[in-house]
Amino acid sequence: MNRSSTRLLTLLFTLLLLAMPAAAQDLDLLIENGHVIDPKNGIDGVMDVGIADGRIADVSPDIDAARADRVVDASGLYVTPGIIDLHVHAFHGTEPDAYISNSFTSVPPDAFTFRAGVTTAVDVGSAGWRNMRTFVEQTVNHADTRVLAFVNIVGSGMKGGAVEQNLRDMDPKLTAMAVEKYPEIVVGVKLAHYMGHDWTPTDRAVAAGEQAGVPVMVDFGGAEPKLPIRELFFDHLRPGDIFTHAYANLDTRESVVDAAGRFQPFVLDAQERGIVFDVGHGGGSFFYSAAVPATQAGFWPDVISTDLHTGSMNGGMKDMANVMSKFLSLGMSLPDAIRASTWTPAQVIQRTELGNLDVGAEADVAVFRLHEGEFGYADVDDVVLHGDRKLEAELTLRAGRVVWDLNGISMPAWNE
Repeated sequence: MNRSSTRLLTLLFTLLLLAMPAAAQDLDLLIENGHVIDPKNGIDGVMDVGIADGRIADVSPDIDAARADRVVDASGLYVTPGIIDLHVHAFHGTEPDAYISNSFTSVPPDAFTFRAGVTTAVDVGSAGWRNMRTFVEQTVNHADTRVLAFVNIVGSGMKGGAVEQNLRDMDPKLTAMAVEKYPEIVVGVKLAHYMGHDWTPTDRAVAAGEQAGVPVMVDFGGAEPKLPIRELFFDHLRPGDIFTHAYANLDTRESVVDAAGRFQPFVLDAQERGIVFDVGHGGGSFFYSAAVPATQAGFWPDVISTDLHTGSMNGGMKDMANVMSKFLSLGMSLPDAIRASTWTPAQVIQRTELGNLDVGAEADVAVFRLHEGEFGYADVDDVVLHGDRKLEAELTLRAGRVVWDLNGISMPAWNE
């Protein structure tokens, strides 16, 4: 073949390549080279995650970057399902003397969720059946965070003081009706802060949960003499019901440790029975005097959560990433901490479409950096536990949209 023929063939081949359509970019976003932890699907290793039309499109090694309109390099980072915070108070409003129910102690969710990797926040009992509509219209409908809720057995919600002691306002039928009226939002029934040696509030909350087919979360108030938690776990709650503030250690109610600070083994039996133990850190409900002996005895929470409100966020709790880091410092493995913050809470609230990276699932994704160094983690009693690892949310996606990017890893450089 002479030189002219070679040149002609080369020219024809080049023209053919130019005429071929470019490879289709079927992904809106590709997160590549990250260490993916997806407990539901048993994934714990370096993978790529492809996202299209707000949903997970592909989770596999070595997805072709040419398929994506935008590529995020997550090398050295951990990629997880969007975090579910099972215990927050987000019924922010301006009603005076109303504590957490449409008042100042609750917080607007978007201000405190995405920056910690949280894409789903579950408000637990801020509203009751009387003001659930206001909560939905005022908070849920105006949040980019997915906001779900437990409805308070008290019709007026968590307004504090005498309002939460009103047995006449604890109506199982009307509470169950609120669940049925907002099935996309209300996922359970909450009892909180009742003071008195009386099982009536617990039993009414459970009756509402039975009628509506949803779990019940109990935040024990206090009593003199104290109500026995053994009786709560085995005689009143059902498997799947939730005991929050699992590591509280207060004078007004029984703890998972006894008066001498020793873990009470029957708590493990209750967990085996199916009682769900939720951290619910809060501003007054997480003590190392309970957490250290309990975790050393093998009692780990089923669910990690914050109890987010203005009384907790600037204290030892801070945010969800900090509470997860606290449990790493107590000896919990990273995969277990991710499980307790994603797939397990999704199962607890019967929303198994959440908390995972299934292909086709809504693309709620968190990307964390795990720092190594010297860090201090305070409890609510102003004592500190020192640890050498700390999670920090680098990137959060809600339904495929970047809603938090700490260091701009999803963005092009200004001069490109």
